Parts: sequence; C-alpha cells; structure tokens
Amino acid sequence: MDCEISDLVFGVCLEHTESEEYMKYSINVNEVKTKEGNIKGFATVVFGDAFKITNIAILENPERQQLFVSMPRYRSSEHDENGGTIYKDVCNPITKEFREELYDNIIEAYETVKTQAKEQGQVEKPQAEMPEFSVKVTPFERSGSNVRGLARIYFDNNFIVNNVSILQGKDELFVAMPAYKTKQTDEQGKAIYQDVCYPVTKEFREKLYGEVMKTYEEEKEKKQEEQKETEKDKEKDKEKSGQFQGSPDRETPFR
Repeated sequence: MDCEISDLVFGVCLEHTESEEYMKYSINVNEVKTKEGNIKGFATVVFGDAFKITNIAILENPERQQLFVSMPRYRSSEHDENGGTIYKDVCNPITKEFREELYDNIIEAYETVKTQAKEQGQVEKPQAEMPEFSVKVTPFERSGSNVRGLARIYFDNNFIVNNVSILQGKDELFVAMPAYKTKQTDEQGKAIYQDVCYPVTKEFREKLYGEVMKTYEEEKEKKQEEQKETEKDKEKDKEKSGQFQGSPDRETPFR
C-alpha cells in the first residue's frame, strides 16, 4: 500500500531530569496521510545526535481507538504453535520506565504534528553528547556464510539493538547494522537494503564500530583459549584411561 507522507517533520528534544537519568534523544515524526490501514505515522529517534533509529511505526487500534508504538521488526525463522511466523524487534527499550517514557513522547510528537500540520519545519534542539553504550559479541563461523559474529549494542542500559553482524569482506572484516530489504534494485538488479538503525556521525561510527571489532577479537581469543583447554582436558583423560588398560598377553616379570 502506497502512503502519502506529509511534508511536516516535527522534532522534539527531551532533557534529562534528576529522577530519570536517561540519555538525551530527539524524535522526528512523519504523519501518514491515508484513510486506509491503521498506520498513522513513522518516527525516527536519535540518541545524543549520534545514533539513529528509523521505521518506528505509530499505529491505531481501531477497536479501542488508541494509538500505540511498534518498533522495527524482522522475520525470524521461528514459528508459533499455530505455525505462524514469529517477528522479533530489531531494537527496543529494555526497562519498563524508559519504554513508557519513549513511547509516550513519540505519541505526543505525533499529536503535535497533527495539531501543527500547517506549520513546516523542525524544532531546534541543543547539541548533545555521544550516548553511553556497551557491546556484547558472540563470535562464530558457519560453513558457506560470511558471518563471523553477532553483536548487541546496549545504550545507557535502557535500549538494545540486536542483529548487528560482523561480516567477512573481500579484504577484511566489517560491521553491518540491521537492515531491511527495499523494493529498489541496483545496476546489477540486486535488491537494495536500508539500515534500520545506524550511527549518524563519523566520530560515533568509528567509536562504535571500533568497540564492536575490539570486543569481537577479545571474545574470539577467549573462545580459542577455551577450546585449547578443552582439547588438553580430553588428552589428559585419554592418557589416564590408557594407564589402566593392561595388555592381555603381557609377560609377567616373575614365574
């Protein structure tokens, strides 16, 4: 279904409070101008002017006539008890408190867009620092695949980004953010993929990707050491079992 999106983009900057020490972020909302379907708009959230989350849907429950927020999702290989495909969030708030704050502000931004539909432009927002983050990486290699590991990024211990891949390129490893397949194709006729979330600035991209690769190398080395220790333990067990196996035709030293 083709949707007509209004030209208006509304931005709002949310400040920290003393009781809620969340990272600073801004919200931009596009209102969908169509009477069909329950999609009312799309939101983009930017953490600290450094990391962007796109394709956040604003939907309406027709029965309750209530708006709700749906984070970008991907189709998993899992199925429910009825055989239906299970979809999982690409990224999402971790804590109940941050989820409620973020979703409420997205809805508020959408309502503001509707009431200010004749005003165009974007609200000015102050400069913000890079968001605090941590990374967890699971290295692995699968036959016939260029995937060398999967990472998760935690922002301020309140928001998680899943499905970050470490891929083997032609010459070196690189980090790939979660992406979705668009209807567009390149010159070779191959589908074009668009990142769902990604670093906005060069500085933060280098910092984030550098931390992902550093963690990957550390975890890979740790995994290799664990495999070596496992092999040593197996050899020791084999040697011990060999000591207790006597030869049936072995000659005894006494008659």
